[in-house]
Amino acid sequence: MPSRSVLLSEAFKSHPVHLHHKHADFSSLQELPDSYAWNQPDDHPSDRSIFASKSIPVVDLNDPNALKLIGHACKTWGVFQVTNHGISTELLDDIESAGRSLFSLPLQQKLKAARSPDGVSGYGVARISSFFPKLMWSEGFTIVGSPVDHFRQLWPQDYSKFCDVIEEYEAEVKRLAGRLMWLMLGSLGISRADIKWAGPKGNFKGASAALQLNSYPACPDPDRAMGLAAHTDSTLLTILYQNSTSGLQVLREGTGWVTVPPIHGAFVVNVGDLLHILSNGLYPSVLHRAVVNRTRHRLSIAYLYGPPSSVKISPLPRLVGPGQPPLYRPITWTEYLGTKAKHFNKALSSVRVFSPVNGLADVTDHNTVKVN
Repeated sequence: MPSRSVLLSEAFKSHPVHLHHKHADFSSLQELPDSYAWNQPDDHPSDRSIFASKSIPVVDLNDPNALKLIGHACKTWGVFQVTNHGISTELLDDIESAGRSLFSLPLQQKLKAARSPDGVSGYGVARISSFFPKLMWSEGFTIVGSPVDHFRQLWPQDYSKFCDVIEEYEAEVKRLAGRLMWLMLGSLGISRADIKWAGPKGNFKGASAALQLNSYPACPDPDRAMGLAAHTDSTLLTILYQNSTSGLQVLREGTGWVTVPPIHGAFVVNVGDLLHILSNGLYPSVLHRAVVNRTRHRLSIAYLYGPPSSVKISPLPRLVGPGQPPLYRPITWTEYLGTKAKHFNKALSSVRVFSPVNGLADVTDHNTVKVN
Protein backbone atom coordinates (compact mmCIF):
# COMPACT_ATOMS: atom_id res chain seq x y z
CA MET A 1 0.00 0.00 0.00
CA PRO A 2 1.36 3.48 -0.87
CA SER A 3 2.57 5.55 2.08
CA ARG A 4 0.65 8.56 3.41
CA SER A 5 3.22 10.90 1.92
CA VAL A 6 2.87 9.32 -1.53
CA LEU A 7 -0.93 9.47 -1.40
CA LEU A 8 -0.97 13.11 -0.30
CA SER A 9 1.68 14.04 -2.84
CA GLU A 10 -0.54 12.70 -5.63
CA ALA A 11 -3.12 15.35 -4.73
CA PHE A 12 -0.66 18.17 -5.49
CA LYS A 13 1.24 16.85 -8.49
CA SER A 14 -1.24 18.27 -10.99
CA HIS A 15 -1.20 21.61 -9.15
CA PRO A 16 2.47 22.39 -8.40
CA VAL A 17 3.35 25.66 -6.72
CA HIS A 18 5.86 27.73 -8.69
CA LEU A 19 6.83 30.83 -6.75
CA HIS A 20 8.89 33.34 -8.69
CA HIS A 21 10.93 34.71 -5.80
CA LYS A 22 13.75 33.69 -3.55
CA HIS A 23 13.13 32.60 0.01
CA ALA A 24 13.58 35.59 2.30
CA ASP A 25 16.14 35.81 5.07
CA PHE A 26 13.81 37.63 7.45
CA SER A 27 16.55 38.34 9.98
CA SER A 28 18.30 40.61 7.48
CA LEU A 29 15.25 42.72 6.55
CA GLN A 30 15.05 46.04 8.43
CA GLU A 31 12.17 47.40 6.34
CA LEU A 32 9.11 45.76 4.82
CA PRO A 33 9.74 45.08 1.11
CA ASP A 34 6.97 46.12 -1.25
CA SER A 35 6.47 42.48 -2.22
CA TYR A 36 5.33 41.82 1.38
CA ALA A 37 3.15 44.94 1.78
CA TRP A 38 -0.57 44.14 1.85
CA ASN A 39 -2.17 47.48 1.13
CA GLN A 40 -5.72 46.46 0.25
CA PRO A 41 -8.46 47.58 2.68
CA ASP A 42 -9.78 44.97 5.10
CA ASP A 43 -13.50 44.32 4.65
CA HIS A 44 -13.58 42.67 8.07
CA PRO A 45 -11.86 44.88 10.69
CA SER A 46 -10.27 43.23 13.69
CA ASP A 47 -11.89 43.29 17.09
CA ARG A 48 -9.06 44.98 18.99
CA SER A 49 -10.96 45.17 22.29
CA ILE A 50 -9.00 43.59 25.13
CA PHE A 51 -12.24 42.36 26.70
CA ALA A 52 -14.24 41.35 23.64
CA SER A 53 -17.93 40.69 24.26
CA LYS A 54 -17.58 37.40 22.41
CA SER A 55 -14.58 35.17 23.03
CA ILE A 56 -13.41 31.83 21.70
CA PRO A 57 -14.90 28.99 23.80
CA VAL A 58 -12.49 27.15 26.12
CA VAL A 59 -13.40 23.57 27.04
CA ASP A 60 -11.87 21.59 29.89
CA LEU A 61 -11.84 17.99 28.62
CA ASN A 62 -12.31 16.81 32.21
CA ASP A 63 -15.61 18.67 32.39
CA PRO A 64 -18.58 16.24 32.48
CA ASN A 65 -20.33 18.57 30.00
CA ALA A 66 -17.39 18.59 27.53
CA LEU A 67 -19.41 16.87 24.76
CA LYS A 68 -22.22 19.42 24.94
CA LEU A 69 -19.81 22.36 25.22
CA ILE A 70 -17.78 21.19 22.22
CA GLY A 71 -20.91 20.69 20.13
CA HIS A 72 -22.07 24.23 20.91
CA ALA A 73 -18.62 25.64 20.11
CA CYS A 74 -18.50 23.80 16.78
CA LYS A 75 -21.93 25.06 15.72
CA THR A 76 -21.52 28.67 16.84
CA TRP A 77 -17.79 29.29 16.28
CA GLY A 78 -16.19 26.44 14.33
CA VAL A 79 -13.22 26.76 16.70
CA PHE A 80 -12.50 26.29 20.40
CA GLN A 81 -9.61 25.72 22.81
CA VAL A 82 -9.08 22.66 24.98
CA THR A 83 -7.33 22.26 28.31
CA ASN A 84 -6.62 19.11 30.36
CA HIS A 85 -6.05 17.25 27.12
CA GLY A 86 -3.54 14.79 28.55
CA ILE A 87 -0.42 15.86 26.62
CA SER A 88 2.43 16.77 28.94
CA THR A 89 3.93 20.24 29.13
CA GLU A 90 7.35 18.58 28.76
CA LEU A 91 6.42 17.24 25.32
CA LEU A 92 4.97 20.62 24.33
CA ASP A 93 8.23 22.26 25.39
CA ASP A 94 10.19 19.69 23.38
CA ILE A 95 8.22 20.17 20.16
CA GLU A 96 8.42 23.96 20.52
CA SER A 97 12.17 23.75 21.08
CA ALA A 98 12.55 21.57 17.97
CA GLY A 99 10.59 24.09 15.91
CA ARG A 100 12.64 27.02 17.15
CA SER A 101 15.87 25.12 16.47
CA LEU A 102 14.73 24.41 12.93
CA PHE A 103 13.72 27.95 12.02
CA SER A 104 16.80 29.50 13.66
CA LEU A 105 19.06 27.63 11.24
CA PRO A 106 20.74 29.69 8.48
CA LEU A 107 18.57 30.04 5.40
CA GLN A 108 20.98 28.06 3.20
CA GLN A 109 20.83 25.18 5.67
CA LYS A 110 17.03 25.18 5.69
CA LEU A 111 16.96 25.22 1.89
CA LYS A 112 18.76 21.86 1.89
CA ALA A 113 15.43 20.43 3.05
CA ALA A 114 13.30 22.53 0.70
CA ARG A 115 9.93 21.21 -0.47
CA SER A 116 9.67 20.44 -4.19
CA PRO A 117 7.00 22.35 -6.20
CA ASP A 118 4.76 19.27 -6.38
CA GLY A 119 5.74 17.83 -3.00
CA VAL A 120 4.19 17.90 0.44
CA SER A 121 7.04 17.53 2.94
CA GLY A 122 9.90 19.91 3.61
CA TYR A 123 10.81 23.55 4.14
CA GLY A 124 9.06 26.33 2.25
CA VAL A 125 6.29 28.90 2.13
CA ALA A 126 2.57 28.19 2.44
CA ARG A 127 1.03 26.52 -0.61
CA ILE A 128 -1.75 29.12 -0.59
CA SER A 129 0.84 31.79 -1.46
CA SER A 130 0.20 31.17 -5.15
CA PHE A 131 -3.34 32.56 -4.79
CA PHE A 132 -2.18 36.01 -3.63
CA PRO A 133 -0.25 38.82 -5.34
CA LYS A 134 1.70 39.65 -2.18
CA LEU A 135 4.04 37.46 -0.14
CA MET A 136 3.42 36.32 3.43
CA TRP A 137 5.70 37.10 6.36
CA SER A 138 6.22 33.48 7.36
CA GLU A 139 8.03 30.25 6.63
CA GLY A 140 6.99 26.70 7.25
CA PHE A 141 8.04 23.09 7.44
CA THR A 142 5.63 20.27 6.58
CA ILE A 143 6.06 16.70 7.80
CA VAL A 144 4.13 13.79 6.30
CA GLY A 145 5.49 10.40 7.24
CA SER A 146 9.06 10.18 8.52
CA PRO A 147 11.10 13.42 8.63
CA VAL A 148 14.40 11.54 8.81
CA ASP A 149 15.65 12.32 5.28
CA HIS A 150 15.00 16.04 5.63
CA PHE A 151 16.26 16.20 9.20
CA ARG A 152 19.53 14.59 8.13
CA GLN A 153 20.02 17.63 5.88
CA LEU A 154 19.24 20.05 8.71
CA TRP A 155 21.09 18.37 11.58
CA PRO A 156 23.62 15.87 10.17
CA GLN A 157 25.01 14.98 13.61
CA ASP A 158 21.97 14.82 15.88
CA TYR A 159 18.92 14.50 13.63
CA SER A 160 17.67 11.41 15.51
CA LYS A 161 16.73 13.31 18.67
CA PHE A 162 14.55 15.68 16.63
CA CYS A 163 12.93 12.73 14.83
CA ASP A 164 12.14 11.16 18.21
CA VAL A 165 10.36 14.33 19.37
CA ILE A 166 8.27 14.48 16.20
CA GLU A 167 7.34 10.81 16.46
CA GLU A 168 6.26 11.10 20.10
CA TYR A 169 4.32 14.32 19.49
CA GLU A 170 2.47 12.91 16.48
CA ALA A 171 1.49 9.76 18.40
CA GLU A 172 0.09 11.78 21.31
CA VAL A 173 -1.78 14.31 19.16
CA LYS A 174 -3.23 11.54 16.97
CA ARG A 175 -4.79 10.00 20.08
CA LEU A 176 -6.18 13.39 21.06
CA ALA A 177 -7.57 13.90 17.54
CA GLY A 178 -9.50 10.62 17.75
CA ARG A 179 -10.90 11.60 21.13
CA LEU A 180 -11.96 15.02 19.83
CA MET A 181 -13.57 13.48 16.75
CA TRP A 182 -15.91 11.40 18.91
CA LEU A 183 -16.76 14.39 21.08
CA MET A 184 -17.48 16.56 18.04
CA LEU A 185 -19.52 13.86 16.29
CA GLY A 186 -21.14 12.62 19.49
CA SER A 187 -22.69 16.02 20.04
CA LEU A 188 -24.54 15.46 16.74
CA GLY A 189 -25.86 12.09 17.91
CA ILE A 190 -23.35 10.16 15.81
CA SER A 191 -22.26 6.78 17.20
CA ARG A 192 -19.36 4.50 16.32
CA ALA A 193 -21.71 2.39 14.23
CA ASP A 194 -22.26 5.41 11.95
CA ILE A 195 -18.56 5.76 11.03
CA LYS A 196 -17.46 2.47 9.48
CA TRP A 197 -14.01 3.78 8.54
CA ALA A 198 -13.25 4.51 12.21
CA GLY A 199 -12.45 0.80 12.49
CA PRO A 200 -13.82 -1.92 14.80
CA LYS A 201 -12.29 -0.25 17.86
CA GLY A 202 -13.39 3.23 16.79
CA ASN A 203 -9.83 4.53 17.00
CA PHE A 204 -9.51 5.88 13.42
CA LYS A 205 -6.42 3.71 13.00
CA GLY A 206 -6.17 4.39 9.26
CA ALA A 207 -6.48 8.17 9.57
CA SER A 208 -4.02 10.35 7.65
CA ALA A 209 -2.29 13.41 9.01
CA ALA A 210 0.38 16.03 8.41
CA LEU A 211 2.34 18.14 10.88
CA GLN A 212 2.87 21.77 9.91
CA LEU A 213 5.43 23.92 11.73
CA ASN A 214 4.98 27.66 11.10
CA SER A 215 7.37 30.51 11.88
CA TYR A 216 6.30 34.17 11.94
CA PRO A 217 9.40 36.35 12.51
CA ALA A 218 9.18 39.75 14.14
CA CYS A 219 8.15 42.22 11.42
CA PRO A 220 9.25 45.87 10.99
CA ASP A 221 5.78 46.92 9.77
CA PRO A 222 3.21 44.40 11.04
CA ASP A 223 0.14 46.49 10.18
CA ARG A 224 0.92 46.18 6.47
CA ALA A 225 2.18 42.59 6.50
CA MET A 226 0.33 39.28 6.58
CA GLY A 227 1.63 36.15 8.30
CA LEU A 228 -0.80 33.72 6.71
CA ALA A 229 -3.72 34.85 4.56
CA ALA A 230 -7.33 33.93 5.30
CA HIS A 231 -8.23 30.33 4.51
CA THR A 232 -10.10 27.29 5.74
CA ASP A 233 -8.40 23.95 6.41
CA SER A 234 -8.82 20.96 4.10
CA THR A 235 -9.08 18.62 7.09
CA LEU A 236 -11.55 16.94 9.41
CA LEU A 237 -10.06 18.98 12.22
CA THR A 238 -6.86 20.85 12.99
CA ILE A 239 -5.14 20.88 16.38
CA LEU A 240 -2.89 23.92 16.85
CA TYR A 241 -0.34 24.68 19.53
CA GLN A 242 0.50 28.40 19.64
CA ASN A 243 2.10 28.75 23.11
CA SER A 244 2.35 32.35 24.35
CA THR A 245 2.36 34.72 21.36
CA SER A 246 -0.94 35.75 19.81
CA GLY A 247 -1.49 36.01 16.07
CA LEU A 248 -4.26 33.57 15.15
CA GLN A 249 -7.54 35.26 14.21
CA VAL A 250 -10.90 33.80 13.16
CA LEU A 251 -13.60 35.58 11.17
CA ARG A 252 -16.93 35.98 12.93
CA GLU A 253 -19.88 37.61 11.22
CA GLY A 254 -20.95 40.83 12.91
CA THR A 255 -17.71 41.06 14.87
CA GLY A 256 -14.90 40.80 12.31
CA TRP A 257 -11.53 39.22 12.99
CA VAL A 258 -11.37 37.87 16.54
CA THR A 259 -7.98 37.02 18.05
CA VAL A 260 -7.65 33.57 19.62
CA PRO A 261 -5.81 34.39 22.87
CA PRO A 262 -2.95 32.05 23.75
CA ILE A 263 -3.60 29.91 26.83
CA HIS A 264 -0.51 28.26 28.27
CA GLY A 265 -0.57 24.54 27.53
CA ALA A 266 -3.87 24.65 25.62
CA PHE A 267 -4.62 23.58 22.05
CA VAL A 268 -6.77 25.42 19.52
CA VAL A 269 -9.09 23.07 17.63
CA ASN A 270 -10.90 24.12 14.48
CA VAL A 271 -13.40 22.46 12.20
CA GLY A 272 -12.01 21.61 8.76
CA ASP A 273 -13.76 21.47 5.40
CA LEU A 274 -14.21 17.68 5.55
CA LEU A 275 -15.95 17.81 8.94
CA HIS A 276 -18.12 20.60 7.53
CA ILE A 277 -19.12 18.16 4.75
CA LEU A 278 -19.53 15.22 7.18
CA SER A 279 -21.82 17.31 9.41
CA ASN A 280 -23.86 18.40 6.34
CA GLY A 281 -22.96 22.01 7.01
CA LEU A 282 -23.91 22.04 10.70
CA TYR A 283 -20.31 22.65 11.75
CA PRO A 284 -18.78 25.62 9.89
CA SER A 285 -15.25 25.47 8.56
CA VAL A 286 -14.31 28.94 9.70
CA LEU A 287 -11.96 31.31 7.90
CA HIS A 288 -8.82 32.06 9.88
CA ARG A 289 -5.52 33.86 9.37
CA ALA A 290 -2.29 34.74 11.17
CA VAL A 291 -1.06 38.29 11.78
CA VAL A 292 2.47 39.23 12.81
CA ASN A 293 4.17 41.11 15.63
CA ARG A 294 6.69 43.96 15.62
CA THR A 295 8.92 42.64 18.39
CA ARG A 296 8.10 38.97 18.99
CA HIS A 297 8.72 35.88 16.91
CA ARG A 298 5.73 33.51 16.86
CA LEU A 299 5.85 29.76 16.38
CA SER A 300 2.81 27.56 15.84
CA ILE A 301 2.49 23.82 15.29
CA ALA A 302 -0.57 22.50 13.46
CA TYR A 303 -1.65 18.86 13.33
CA LEU A 304 -3.76 18.46 10.19
CA TYR A 305 -6.02 15.45 10.68
CA GLY A 306 -7.92 13.70 7.90
CA PRO A 307 -9.57 10.38 7.05
CA PRO A 308 -7.92 7.44 5.30
CA SER A 309 -7.04 8.66 1.81
CA SER A 310 -9.39 6.25 0.04
CA VAL A 311 -12.49 6.94 2.16
CA LYS A 312 -15.29 8.91 0.53
CA ILE A 313 -16.46 11.69 2.85
CA SER A 314 -20.10 12.75 2.52
CA PRO A 315 -22.90 13.98 4.81
CA LEU A 316 -23.65 11.33 7.42
CA PRO A 317 -26.96 9.51 6.76
CA ARG A 318 -28.17 10.29 10.30
CA LEU A 319 -27.95 14.01 9.46
CA VAL A 320 -29.82 13.71 6.18
CA GLY A 321 -33.58 13.45 5.69
CA PRO A 322 -36.58 14.70 3.69
CA GLY A 323 -36.19 18.23 5.01
CA GLN A 324 -32.40 18.17 5.08
CA PRO A 325 -30.98 16.73 1.86
CA PRO A 326 -27.22 16.18 1.52
CA LEU A 327 -25.45 19.43 0.71
CA TYR A 328 -22.23 17.88 -0.65
CA ARG A 329 -21.22 15.07 -2.97
CA PRO A 330 -18.91 12.28 -1.74
CA ILE A 331 -15.20 13.04 -2.07
CA THR A 332 -11.95 11.56 -0.74
CA TRP A 333 -9.40 13.67 1.12
CA THR A 334 -6.92 13.17 -1.72
CA GLU A 335 -9.49 14.38 -4.25
CA TYR A 336 -10.46 17.30 -2.04
CA LEU A 337 -6.84 18.39 -1.58
CA GLY A 338 -6.56 18.55 -5.37
CA THR A 339 -9.79 20.56 -5.53
CA LYS A 340 -8.52 22.93 -2.85
CA ALA A 341 -5.19 23.33 -4.67
CA LYS A 342 -7.14 24.44 -7.74
CA HIS A 343 -10.08 26.40 -6.28
CA PHE A 344 -8.72 27.44 -2.85
CA ASN A 345 -11.51 28.95 -0.69
CA LYS A 346 -14.16 28.13 -3.31
CA ALA A 347 -13.43 24.41 -2.97
CA LEU A 348 -16.42 23.73 -0.69
CA SER A 349 -18.76 25.47 -3.11
CA SER A 350 -17.38 23.36 -5.95
CA VAL A 351 -18.50 20.12 -4.26
CA ARG A 352 -21.98 21.31 -3.28
CA VAL A 353 -24.85 19.50 -4.91
CA PHE A 354 -27.95 20.90 -6.55
CA SER A 355 -31.40 20.22 -5.18
CA PRO A 356 -34.71 22.12 -5.13
CA VAL A 357 -34.09 22.75 -1.41
CA ASN A 358 -30.43 23.71 -1.63
CA GLY A 359 -30.75 25.90 -4.70
CA LEU A 360 -27.73 26.53 -6.91
CA ALA A 361 -24.63 24.44 -6.39
CA ASP A 362 -22.38 27.45 -5.94
CA VAL A 363 -24.21 28.93 -2.96
CA THR A 364 -21.74 30.67 -0.68
CA ASP A 365 -20.52 28.39 2.10
CA HIS A 366 -20.49 29.26 5.77
CA ASN A 367 -16.99 30.68 6.09
CA THR A 368 -18.16 33.14 8.72
CA VAL A 369 -20.23 32.30 11.77
CA LYS A 370 -23.21 34.30 12.86
CA VAL A 371 -23.24 35.56 16.43
CA ASN A 372 -26.03 34.02 18.52
